[in-house]
Amino acid sequence: MELEHYIRDVPDFPKPGIVFKDITPLLADPEALAGSVRLMGECIADLSFDQIVGIESRGFLFGVPLALQLGKGFTPIRKPNKLPYKTRAVDYDLEYGSDRLEIHEDGVHPGSSVVLVDDLLATGGTMAAACALVENLGARVSACLFLVELEFLQGRAKLPGQRLEVLVSYP
Repeated sequence: MELEHYIRDVPDFPKPGIVFKDITPLLADPEALAGSVRLMGECIADLSFDQIVGIESRGFLFGVPLALQLGKGFTPIRKPNKLPYKTRAVDYDLEYGSDRLEIHEDGVHPGSSVVLVDDLLATGGTMAAACALVENLGARVSACLFLVELEFLQGRAKLPGQRLEVLVSYP
C-alpha cells in the first residue's frame, strides 16, 4: 500500500515556509487507515512487549487500533493537566521554548516493555521525552513507531539506541 498518496502537502502551515504533511486524507480513507495500522503491526511483529503507549494526540489515532489488533493494552502520554490520576512528568526543549509530557504513574510497570507510537518523527524531541518518561517508570522501550518521518530534520539523532520503525519517509 502506497500510503504517501494519502498524505497531502499544505504549504505555509502553520507559518510561511513550512510544508505541513497532512494525514487527514489517510484517516478519512478506511482502507488506508486500516492498512497503516496493519503495516505498523507488521513492523513490530518480531517483538515481545507488554503495552502500546501513544503520544497525544495523533499517536492515539494509531496506537489504540494497533493495541486492539495486537491484543495489547494502551496507555496515553498527554500534555500537562489532562490526566485525572497521579502523574509523572518530563520537561523537554522545543525549537523555541519548552513543553511537558505526563503519564499516569501506573501507566506502565517496572520491568515491562512498551512500543511508543506517534504519527510523526520531526526533530525527535517529543519522542525522546516520551522514552525518558517511560524509562523513568522502570519500563523499557522496545521500539518507537511512526507513520511519517521528516528525515531532513534529523530526529533520529535524538533517539540513539532506539529501534525506530517508519512507514513513510520524506528525505
